[in-house]
Amino acid sequence: MHAPATSSATMKISVRYFARVREKLGAGQELQFDAASSPGSVGALREWLCAQSPEHAEALAPSQGLRAALDQAMCSPDDPLHDGAEVAFFPPVTGG
Repeated sequence: MHAPATSSATMKISVRYFARVREKLGAGQELQFDAASSPGSVGALREWLCAQSPEHAEALAPSQGLRAALDQAMCSPDDPLHDGAEVAFFPPVTGG
């Protein structure tokens, strides 16, 4: 599933899923957006992904308590995206 691309500048984003999210949605996907209409933040990307299918909506729902990382660093939903960004979604982890 790809966002429509046009002949104008594009933004490529790698999306990765881990743990139970990966079990539901697979390892992830490469997305390409028209730069002018791409999601501007990690939270906007998550909302866009949720709108793609019922499986995405369920796996990425706010009630799932997922965390996000942008370029392998923990981030907030407001963190801005950039061309070549890698965004990962995963459940909180605990250790002992």
